[in-house]
Amino acid sequence: MNFIRRRRSALIKLAVTLCTFWLFLAFTISYRSSGLVGQSEKAWLNEAPPSPMTELEQKKKVDHMQQQMIEPKPTHSSSLPARIKQSHVVTFNLKKQQIQKMRKKPPLGGESMQKNVIDVPQSLLHIEAVDIYSYSPDMPGENGTAVVIKKEDLPPKERALYDVGWQKNAFNQYVSDRISIHRKLPKIPDASCYKKQYSDNLPKTSVIICFHNEAWSVLLRTVHSVLSRSPANLLQEIILVDDFSDAEHLKNQLDVYMDRLGIVKIVRLPKREGLIRARLSGAAVAIGPVLTFLDSHCECLEGWLPPLLSRIKENWSNVVCPVIDVIDDDTFKYHCGKSWMTNVGGFDWNLQFNWHPIPERVRKSRGDPTAPVQSPTMAGGLFSIDKQYFEHLGTYDPGFDIWGGENLELSFKVWMCGGKLEIVPCSHVGHIFRKRSPYKWRPGVNVVKRNTVRLAEVWLDDYKNYYYERINFNLGDFGDVSDRIALRQRLNCSSFEWYIKNIYPELFVPGNSIAKGEIRCMGQNKRHCLDFASGRKEHNKPISMYPCHGEGGNQYWMLSPTGEIRRDESCVDYAGQKVFLSGCHGLKGNQEWKYNFKDKTLTHVISGLCLEMNHDATGVIMASCDSQNLNQQWTFGEVVRQR
Repeated sequence: MNFIRRRRSALIKLAVTLCTFWLFLAFTISYRSSGLVGQSEKAWLNEAPPSPMTELEQKKKVDHMQQQMIEPKPTHSSSLPARIKQSHVVTFNLKKQQIQKMRKKPPLGGESMQKNVIDVPQSLLHIEAVDIYSYSPDMPGENGTAVVIKKEDLPPKERALYDVGWQKNAFNQYVSDRISIHRKLPKIPDASCYKKQYSDNLPKTSVIICFHNEAWSVLLRTVHSVLSRSPANLLQEIILVDDFSDAEHLKNQLDVYMDRLGIVKIVRLPKREGLIRARLSGAAVAIGPVLTFLDSHCECLEGWLPPLLSRIKENWSNVVCPVIDVIDDDTFKYHCGKSWMTNVGGFDWNLQFNWHPIPERVRKSRGDPTAPVQSPTMAGGLFSIDKQYFEHLGTYDPGFDIWGGENLELSFKVWMCGGKLEIVPCSHVGHIFRKRSPYKWRPGVNVVKRNTVRLAEVWLDDYKNYYYERINFNLGDFGDVSDRIALRQRLNCSSFEWYIKNIYPELFVPGNSIAKGEIRCMGQNKRHCLDFASGRKEHNKPISMYPCHGEGGNQYWMLSPTGEIRRDESCVDYAGQKVFLSGCHGLKGNQEWKYNFKDKTLTHVISGLCLEMNHDATGVIMASCDSQNLNQQWTFGEVVRQR
């Protein structure tokens, strides 16, 4: 018994000794490892920006440091190719206190990052150019929600950054920089879209994104939304075309970042070319059978790509556009529209693109509200087209300069030369719509006018005169269009009259007007004309008076046979208070006027009141009719016929 007790005691002592030894060994290894990581991290954070002479060494160091980093889980990562998953944006494995400190002051994109305004080492940002903030479902802007930041609540330095972001980009960069570049977005609201089946053999596409001095966070969010929400087998490549940007964050920093993704090409233009030639440069190097053009401030919803490619697989001459959702330029809220809200493209006789509801004749014939819908024109920023068909149509007019009119030229060309233009309700892409352009061009050249005159000369036939009336037949130098006319003849394209009758019969044709041109008031020395700012955004604002300039534009009006005073699809309206411009509804009512060709008065039929210029010649009022009052007498630039 004593022997057994002694043996048991010895075994217990041995076990205790072994446990103590292993605990000591583990503690020692852990301590040394912790010290090594700390030293390495400290050296990394204090390191200067890399020299171009040691780029290979820096890349090796980046690869080594990635072993100490963790990869965030991008939304819908299952759709990413294996090579992209391995090189996706990584998150630096910081201590909890550091992460909390940084989240109080989120990353500022582009040039702000270079100034190191947050407590993040400039060397890390420069070498890696990564988003070092972990993706989290509680981050601002998730699921497309609005991010509201009141400028007055910010400290002075932050307010300055807030203002600079708006000034440089014409959208709220300060808000964008606080939203994850991998943020989740709402699902397409139409459940039937998820039930649709697509071929397993859809063509691949090259996605072409042109940019000039785009904000860092917005550009990256665009690229990653394409990567994470496009099936890997359908995405051939992403081509970024840099239209001569001078922002530092779009130079080496962008090269290093995109090189890690393995599927992104960057094309650098040696001088400022504009959207049209930038897109042509991207198309020239694309290897995918389908070209998909996107703007550099977009976000794609899940499932956006297969519906587009499916239509092109059915017919190579189908040119297809997604539904363009609105991303608020201030709060970055994503507004996702349902299929019944889908609009189609049109244009007015200023040759400006506009949106309007699906015509009733088309709506009645559609059984499935999520089925592709034919559109007379496209906005032009977001669409897919078979590359060979694009080349067959002559691509864009090479005589077009910078931007403007290219969307209508391609729209007319597609329809008139045997193709079809569609909007696909099950494909959604969000777009930041800016209220102004942040870019500057050389002064003294009206490139939009030059482009649209070329467009009219080639494609509008005799209908071009309706546009020329708006610019007082001042065509300017629009270059040689003989090669484009020859292209139209070679493609055996239909007439523009065919296009109006078969594709866009809803378009109001000015030739039906009984009077048109400026509407000049006989009062105050006949110097003032009815005037209104262009664009549907100005609807429901009062009509104004302005000195007559004889240039058409804002002072060009048409009196229709049904008594409408029209600006293409907009009509002068009076509902008892102010005289304003509204969308034409064709129901007469508040939009019906009667012009007396003898006493030159304009009478509002329902109210019985007459249109009168106010005393200071800045606007109009409605008053009891007095044919002797010169402020109630009006003349049109041209009377076509009296009724």
